[in-house]
Amino acid sequence: MDDHELAAHIAREAGRLLVRRRAEGASKDDGDRESNELILARLADARPDDAVLSEESKDDPIRLERERVWIVDPLDGTREFGEVGRSDWAVHVALVLNGNPHACAVALPAQDDVVMATVPAPVLAPEHEGKMRLLVSRTRPPKLAEYLAGVLDAELVPLGSAGAKTMAVIQGHADVYAHSGGQYEWDSAAPVGVAAAAGCHCSRLDGSPLVYNRPDPYLPDLLVCRPELAATVLAAIRQAPDG
Repeated sequence: MDDHELAAHIAREAGRLLVRRRAEGASKDDGDRESNELILARLADARPDDAVLSEESKDDPIRLERERVWIVDPLDGTREFGEVGRSDWAVHVALVLNGNPHACAVALPAQDDVVMATVPAPVLAPEHEGKMRLLVSRTRPPKLAEYLAGVLDAELVPLGSAGAKTMAVIQGHADVYAHSGGQYEWDSAAPVGVAAAAGCHCSRLDGSPLVYNRPDPYLPDLLVCRPELAATVLAAIRQAPDG
């Protein structure tokens, strides 16, 4: 299978593992570890020459010498995974080529086994009538989101993991995901790849490109939104008190 099919296949398999282990009462730590082991094993078998950057594995600097690097988050949203009934957690699998997301997949295992991938690209939901809907962490809402909600007269939509938030823009459950609270490359590589394939605007909060596989994987901020809202949201961010 090609890289796009492989990303989707691995994300779905890891997601199904997590759903099963969750039903069996596995802890979020066990889920993280077992999903990571599955993803690494599948990549080692299918793409043995590629490098991998995973949240749950020691960083190998060999990745900085490679053009092809898989960036994965075996369980994005451990808090939500550990709460009965929550579906806003995800699995991220992204192949990055020379710093850019290429073949990416985000599994939403508790949402009827949904997997969104770069190929075939998901269809962005139609525009929403009414107030702009702005995604925010349900446990740690950043000041930027509250500021934007006021300036843009937007409705705050609390949700769990970064992957679930980004996919919510594509699904039409929200319009803007502006994050300023600190993240790493594995939090956004796959979601950004999928969102860009769907036609969303994806950038840093200052509008600059998101670049992956850097020596320091800390990538603290991002903006994912409907394309017609990008200019308005970026202008508001530039006027933020701490912006």
